[in-house]
Order: sequence, then structure tokens, then C-alpha cells
Amino acid sequence: PCGLFLCLLAAPCCVLSQVHQQDSGPALVKASKTLSLTCTVSGFSFTSANYGWSWIRQPPGKGLEWLGRGYYSGSSWNRNYGSSVQGQISTRADSSKKQFSLQLRSATSEDTAVYYCARGTVKRSQRGPRYKPPLQGVDWPTGGTWNVWV
Repeated sequence: PCGLFLCLLAAPCCVLSQVHQQDSGPALVKASKTLSLTCTVSGFSFTSANYGWSWIRQPPGKGLEWLGRGYYSGSSWNRNYGSSVQGQISTRADSSKKQFSLQLRSATSEDTAVYYCARGTVKRSQRGPRYKPPLQGVDWPTGGTWNVWV
């Protein structure tokens, strides 16, 4: 796992995947402020109802934590969020720009982490869990990687 983690940090944007970051986002976020990150998608149908787009993070010295996902169903953007960030997180999609954004309100030092955007690999129409521990069914590695300190 450590080798993969180092590879993700060292890899240039867009080399390892067709999911890439549009903006680097803030490296430093002031406590109590909102953390905002944006992931721009290329190479996939962004509005496909088959796959969701997730935000995942890894705090220093800890494992991966799934924050939330969004997906289109018809013309509606649907969301599911992890219990640890309920009430703090929101996601948005801009289908015209193929962008998937994360906002974490009232950031604290607990939000210091490496953040990833990823596309699910299990179709929503298939039975069974979409994300099996430890986050199986998610495209790894992705080029959408941010180091964020609060």
C-alpha cells in the first residue's frame, strides 16, 4: 500500500488515469473555513447512470476513508455521503464542464488528508455492494490527487 501511495503523490496529473484534477485546490485551508476541490473528468461519460463519482481521503497515518459519491439518474444528480462527514459535506456536478466538486464546511485539523476523486467500477444496476472494504470497486490509481492541510 505504501508504494501505491507514493506513486500517487509523485505521478503527474493525467498520466495514470483519465480522471484528472482541474485545479490543484488549496494546499492550506484555514480552520473553520470551507475546503473546496474540483475534479474534471475526461474519457468517460460523466452523465452515465451506470457509475458514480466518489471523493475519498487518507489522513496521515490512517487508512482510506470514503466521503461521498454522486451520480446521475436521468437528469437528476443524486448523492450519498459517509456518516463521518454528514452535515459537513456537499458535492456538486456541472455536466457541461464534466466537473465533480467537493465542499467540506467548517474544516478542522481532522480534515488534513490526501484527497482523491475516483470513478466507481461496479455498475449501479449490478447486485451487491458497490464499494467493498477496503474500497474495492473504485478505480485506482487516479490522477485527481490533492494534499490538504488544515
